[in-house]
Amino acid sequence: MTTTSAGPSGHAGGGKQESRRLGRQRAFQVLYGLNFAPVSSELELKRRYLKAPLGELNADDPAEELLQLGPLSQEFGWELTYGVWARMKELDEEIVRHSQHWKLGRIAKIELTILRLALHEILHRSDIPKKVAINEAVELAKSFGDDNSGAFVNGILDAAAKA
Repeated sequence: MTTTSAGPSGHAGGGKQESRRLGRQRAFQVLYGLNFAPVSSELELKRRYLKAPLGELNADDPAEELLQLGPLSQEFGWELTYGVWARMKELDEEIVRHSQHWKLGRIAKIELTILRLALHEILHRSDIPKKVAINEAVELAKSFGDDNSGAFVNGILDAAAKA
């Protein structure tokens, strides 16, 4: 379990990279939950985003955790969450295209969520270098997946980035 220190504004995630990392973790956790309890509207998604606990900052209240994230993390995390949710079908098609011999249903939900998130960054976020998106995805896979998750995610994303 990692802890965050407050930045100059008094919020966790003082730097841009740290803010993005926290926002990305938030997006991952919300998107992972959608594998088990999907939403059908942007409003439902926003509610889920605002209520989802981070499990990292140790606040008893999800709203308090969200405040601790800081505005940059909140905004970035929401942009990723909404972007992946809105483009899920397209992202899944990309995953199938680049995951040799793997059907979508065989990919573990953790890795699938990370792949969707990173592919969204690679394909739709020109402000994020592909290498950064891949490295961040591999780190998420190492944190939340098993021993092979990082290599699996890296292989698919590397193929997608080169396409």
